[in-house]
Amino acid sequence: MSRPNFERLSKKNRGFAKSDRPIVGHIPTIALTPVVDGRTGAYEPNQEQTWAMVQRVYDLITSKVKLPDGTPVNVVVAPEMVYGPRTAAVAQKYYAGQGVSANIWISRSWAYSDELMGAIMGVGSTEWHQAAYGLNQTDRPGAVWLKAFTAAMDEKKRPIFSIYNPDLEDETKGIPPFVEKKLLRFARCATAAAEMRGKNYLSIGSVSMGIIGSDVRRNLMQNYLGMGTASFDMVGLKGRLDNGFYDHEEADKAFRFMKKKFKFDYEYGSYDMERPMPSDDLLKTCVKMTMIVRDLMQGNPRLANKAVGKKQGFKADIEHAQGFNAIASGTQGQRQWTDLYPNFDMAESMLCSSFDWNGYRAPMIVATENDSKNGIGMLIANLLSGMPQLFADIRTNWTPESIKKATGVDVSKICANGLIDKRNSGSGSLDYAVDVMKLVKGSKNMTIQEIAEEIRSSKAIQKKLMDEAIDATTYTGADLIYFPGDGLSSSYRTPGGIPMTSYRYNVVGDQLTCSVVEGETVELPKKVADHISKVTNESWPETYWMPRDMTSFEYMDKIGPNHDANSFGLIGADMITLNAMLRIPVDMHNVPKEDIFRPTMWDRFGGDDFRACSELGPLYK
Repeated sequence: MSRPNFERLSKKNRGFAKSDRPIVGHIPTIALTPVVDGRTGAYEPNQEQTWAMVQRVYDLITSKVKLPDGTPVNVVVAPEMVYGPRTAAVAQKYYAGQGVSANIWISRSWAYSDELMGAIMGVGSTEWHQAAYGLNQTDRPGAVWLKAFTAAMDEKKRPIFSIYNPDLEDETKGIPPFVEKKLLRFARCATAAAEMRGKNYLSIGSVSMGIIGSDVRRNLMQNYLGMGTASFDMVGLKGRLDNGFYDHEEADKAFRFMKKKFKFDYEYGSYDMERPMPSDDLLKTCVKMTMIVRDLMQGNPRLANKAVGKKQGFKADIEHAQGFNAIASGTQGQRQWTDLYPNFDMAESMLCSSFDWNGYRAPMIVATENDSKNGIGMLIANLLSGMPQLFADIRTNWTPESIKKATGVDVSKICANGLIDKRNSGSGSLDYAVDVMKLVKGSKNMTIQEIAEEIRSSKAIQKKLMDEAIDATTYTGADLIYFPGDGLSSSYRTPGGIPMTSYRYNVVGDQLTCSVVEGETVELPKKVADHISKVTNESWPETYWMPRDMTSFEYMDKIGPNHDANSFGLIGADMITLNAMLRIPVDMHNVPKEDIFRPTMWDRFGGDDFRACSELGPLYK
């Protein structure tokens, strides 16, 4: 180890460090650890085919598991097969240098589960996520090793996911679909957990209108998610507006883009009151607020550039240019800000979308009213699905009977169990103005992660998505009764027939819990949809949704607070797996039993999620 040049370091000017991604952090890394019976005569016949198993798993995960921005997860392989304490230590030394946070043990044969391998202490830490894949084959007892190994892990209270095909495997035909599904679920969830760790939630402002979700619980973020929290008073945002501390060239570009591309209705919600500012000034202010929220989250090197500052008329500041390395954030808005200044509807709707004036990009996570519990869910679902997330009020439960009474239209064949009207201010991600599934050929037979990758990989699909979302959206002036300081709300109607998962993270005392319910959006007759809009708020984005295998009233009755969040696709099973990794119990779900994938230790507690999570405690505590 060479001694640092402290003299050079002490004289080096600080700067804005470059990063491959907007949020600085190590790319999540999964290890693949082959294990084998070390006895001479047993090791050699298994060597080639064990490595072939590892190669198949490697190719599967590296090709299929990616972050929302398209970055592939990093996969590393042990330098040699593990068959005892020393070879386990060799693997651990290598993994430590690679920043591994999850591991999949792979074996086609018997291997020593605990006594000789030293794997429990030798490879991994208590915060690593572990899985074991054993071959189901008659001549090589991979199952015997698998059960012995998972039993050892359970005894030591080290949760491990067991992967074993129900039918005998033919090694010449690749990974069976059952195993592939489990491997990908584990890898996706372990990647999401690793990507969150060490990042921050940025609280812009504090508690909105007494909403308990706005109470950012720092210890819960740290203990359950491994995340930090940062707070930024909204007076700082006002200061950036007043002092011009933003990229003026980008602001001009954004203003031209928004004014040219979108439809605007500045008259809505005025109630014969005078708007606080001219329409162009309002749009410019909302654009600047959008950029400032983004800069606070990710940083902006141009704000540290003295030449840029001098040219544009602001004082460059290296500290303030850094941002908070926030992977998610929330804006308080109501009421201390919105009584005086424009709301954050445009900022939230644009940042949570998959595009802006700079083109297609990975969506960001910005929770309305600083509801950090919803922000947690949006972040997790974004990492699992790769898609933008929709923040919503659980506005109203409508039954077919109540709809018929109000409109005279019978919708019992469309939504026999009722529907939830989801809308919240004007902050909805613009992607939800579009049926993104229909943009991708063959999407009905694809997972939401595969659909996300198709969109990321095609400029043509991206353009179509942006064009359709823009065409379906109207930005309306804010309802001045709610927002005396004005604002611009995104208004659209989500198409029906889209598989969509709703979820909510709740806090009970010092315990985090999760609700996750799969369902589908509903295409209502125009007369019905228009009526529901008029009795709520026409200027806000509206999504009509029905849960699967339960009534809409059951959902509304059992879900926690007044907000939930929503993801394209059916990702309930992934969320259950990730919550098990983080030791967060799921208090309500409608995921089929055969899709639930939790560590084997849960079986030792009779499948009781709450008992298992209580016994283990939060992952990072």
